[in-house]
Amino acid sequence: MTLPTLHNTGVLYRRILSQFPQDFSLAFAYGSGVFKQHGTNQGQMEKNMLDFVFAVDDPVTWHTMNLLQNRKHYSILKLLGPTKISSIQNDHGASVYYNTLVPVDGKIIKYGVISTQSLIDDLLHWRTMYVAGRLHKPVKMLLQNENGKLRAALVANLKSAVTASFLMMPESFSEEDLFLQIAGLSYAGDFRMVIGEDKSKVANIVTDNIQHFRILYSNILRDCPQVVYKSLQGKLEVDKSPEGQFDQLMALPRTLQQRITKLVDPPGKNRDVEEILLQVAQDPDCGAVVQQGISSIVKSSSITQSIKGIATAGRHSFFLLFLERLYCIVVKRLELFCFLCCPCFYRF
Repeated sequence: MTLPTLHNTGVLYRRILSQFPQDFSLAFAYGSGVFKQHGTNQGQMEKNMLDFVFAVDDPVTWHTMNLLQNRKHYSILKLLGPTKISSIQNDHGASVYYNTLVPVDGKIIKYGVISTQSLIDDLLHWRTMYVAGRLHKPVKMLLQNENGKLRAALVANLKSAVTASFLMMPESFSEEDLFLQIAGLSYAGDFRMVIGEDKSKVANIVTDNIQHFRILYSNILRDCPQVVYKSLQGKLEVDKSPEGQFDQLMALPRTLQQRITKLVDPPGKNRDVEEILLQVAQDPDCGAVVQQGISSIVKSSSITQSIKGIATAGRHSFFLLFLERLYCIVVKRLELFCFLCCPCFYRF
């Protein structure tokens, strides 16, 4: 099974990709500049920044070539050279190096570079859930080579998202509820959701993109032995027995299992993972424990990657991003203040 490409690659995306060294194992675009979100019109969408992720087999070689072609994209860290840039990329945060607020072909873009091996590791094990979480949601696949391990990891990541979501869902639920749960996995614990992000962000992503989610997940849901998928009615029923939940817990990515183990196992006991997961499977709060484990992964990677972004975005770019976030916070606080002071005004 291969990860489906949701749309034909348009001329705009081909033109943008042509500006970069072509040694990609995977390239995709994502976000509100690519997929319409609820509450935005076409005009607003076209003004949004385009977000990309490029996976490359050899980051040092890729950054060497990109520094020759696009030196202005980099912050002052370009003075350190491609080897140090690759080290910063691989050894800190979520193993992604972002250049942001880059003008290309009349658009403003942001692009992250990750090594193919780091991407596979995140997809399989959810080490950071940073890129893996983005790939839980619809993306525009622009380029994908014939790397069999990467293709298998992309599908495994989607299956893991379904399994983790099942553990946090009731016995019966709608297709849309499942997609909302899946889309929210990578935002659980993200500190940015507390300091300015729209609280309806997850719903906005899902509402206008139900069909794209179906394309990603329908085959996985049909083939899963632990769920009854009534696709015509958009309804699902999942096995919530202790045995069913234990099988689901055992199928979770390794890092999430480790986080759950750390949450449940008292210091000094050192029980094996299987024993602990068997205990969690019988706990009425099993879903909450899984949620806590995911939140701990996302919280850690979102903080460290954002700190890294201060250096990689450059002082000027980061200042603009900071002002934009500050503006959003101030506007929302003013709206709340006005509502509390004069609620009658908001009736009209």
